Amino acid sequence: MTRLTVLAAAVLVTACATVPQATAPTADLPDRKAAESRKLHALFEDYFEARLELNPVEATSIGDDRYNDRFSVTIAPDHRAKVERLERGALAKVSDIDVSLLEGQDRLSYDIFKLGRERAIEGMRFPGWLLPFNQFYSTPNSFVQMGSGNGLHPFKKVKDYDDWLKRVDGLVAWTEQAITNMREGMAKGYVQPKVLMEKTLPQLSTHVVQKPEDSLFWGPVKAFPADFSDADKARLTAAFRTAIEQKLVPSYKRLHAFVRDEYLPKCRDTVGLDALPDGAAWYAHNLRQITTTDLTPAQIHQIGLDEVQRIHAEMAKVMREVGFKGDLQAFFKHVKADPKFFWASREELVQGYGTIKRRVDANLTRLFEGLPKADYEVRAVEPFREKSAAGGQYQAANEDGSRPGIFYANAYELKSRPKWAMESLSLHEGNPGHHFQITLARENKDLPRFRRFGGYTAYSEGWGLYAESLGKELGMYEDPYQYFGMLEAELWRAVRLVVDTGLHSKGWSREQVLAYMSANTAAGEAQKVSEAERYIAIPGQATAYKVGQLKIRELRTRAERALGAGFDVRAFHSQVLGDGPLPLDVLEAKLERWMAPRQAETGT
Repeated sequence: MTRLTVLAAAVLVTACATVPQATAPTADLPDRKAAESRKLHALFEDYFEARLELNPVEATSIGDDRYNDRFSVTIAPDHRAKVERLERGALAKVSDIDVSLLEGQDRLSYDIFKLGRERAIEGMRFPGWLLPFNQFYSTPNSFVQMGSGNGLHPFKKVKDYDDWLKRVDGLVAWTEQAITNMREGMAKGYVQPKVLMEKTLPQLSTHVVQKPEDSLFWGPVKAFPADFSDADKARLTAAFRTAIEQKLVPSYKRLHAFVRDEYLPKCRDTVGLDALPDGAAWYAHNLRQITTTDLTPAQIHQIGLDEVQRIHAEMAKVMREVGFKGDLQAFFKHVKADPKFFWASREELVQGYGTIKRRVDANLTRLFEGLPKADYEVRAVEPFREKSAAGGQYQAANEDGSRPGIFYANAYELKSRPKWAMESLSLHEGNPGHHFQITLARENKDLPRFRRFGGYTAYSEGWGLYAESLGKELGMYEDPYQYFGMLEAELWRAVRLVVDTGLHSKGWSREQVLAYMSANTAAGEAQKVSEAERYIAIPGQATAYKVGQLKIRELRTRAERALGAGFDVRAFHSQVLGDGPLPLDVLEAKLERWMAPRQAETGT
């Protein structure tokens, strides 16, 4: 039994039965339970408040503007020390809680919180700060998104503009710390793969402009709110000009020169995390953290191989349905080459996703009892990062819904963005996928904030992939090629299990990964390259999708069989989503509790 299984079992017992007490109940027991509950929730709030102060961008992302003038250098020694003190202090305090007095959601929150602090502390032994950025996870890139006028940071009031100008100093400090850290990494043998860092050079050079007006950071100046006075516009225009010319451009230029001249020559030709000191243990930790299971790299690799085989068999059925003559590889070539499967312009691609959104939204009540209040919109991935970005990304709405969620659709190389892939990607990133799940959690004010705004990758990405499988129930996939697109997207997630573990635990090269993708998927060259390099950049993350989806689908199948005619898919989805993100074993225990009395009622 895994550690998480033990945790889940404890939650199950707590919720299903009265825990025997060592001594007879006393008259003051209700008061003691209430007091311990208040103590627990005070700890949650203190922790979350401290976390927001340490991570001001996180605060901004949820609509809390108290720290909008700050940008923390999270890779700096003093910041890392503060985080460690917070995590260790919170673990000590939650360990002092009398767990025997906790019930229901309090016990669930206790278990989730304690496990989160333990895993965070466990990960502190691995020096991620020595590898501060790459082509996929990049503070220089995210800072541009945030300050472009269309990102997380608001530009509605004069104070918003002044706050941003102060944040610029944080980016300059981050750049200097990143260079210091990378030099330390070079001395200790912790360096990024060369193939990744080569891709960062054009990303950085984009922001080394000759005129401030050519900078993406000039966006807020071009879009001053109408109610700004002429004096404020003049002052802020001058301040932005100075910030871009004297701080931002020199910072990006310095980082670009360092990577090009000093860091790249020392980067490694290997690509796996296990090639670094203590890398095998680091990767195993990543898998535990990301999947919320104790599955080993070898087990995950085999699950991936099995799923690839199963999905190929499903694809063969689609081939027969559309009357295609030839083998699977020939079909892959067909769907990648026929012009009818591709848009002629970026604008048409984005509009196509908008059409899909409207079709899905109209049918959501078929499968869901409650819908999120906040909406989302579709935007193209910005040109400066599209070459290395995934096919789709989601940015959550803020807490009050004044900033909608954003589904970023990648329009780079339209011949690599087939129409048949669009319905499944929309279901994953928008409704009923990431936007739906994340927004419902954030809008559920009955949950502690660390649960509303926290997350587990296997849960959230597992839900996103499970959401893709709901297409037919939502009136989608009427075209067999769109259903093939769903299968191809699921195949990608199965392939990820194989290649991620291959890269980071079996010594696979980038070329081996590309060859495996070519042999087993219909992906275009640009997609294969960007995806392969994504897996190199964030070891383990890609395994979350299939592990999480398989667990949610298993639980639904179990509930359908257990409840028979009494199964209600809308109620099932409410149970999966109703408590926010959960570790997979805790989710399983919760669903078992939900099924038990209903199974007894139906006699199944």
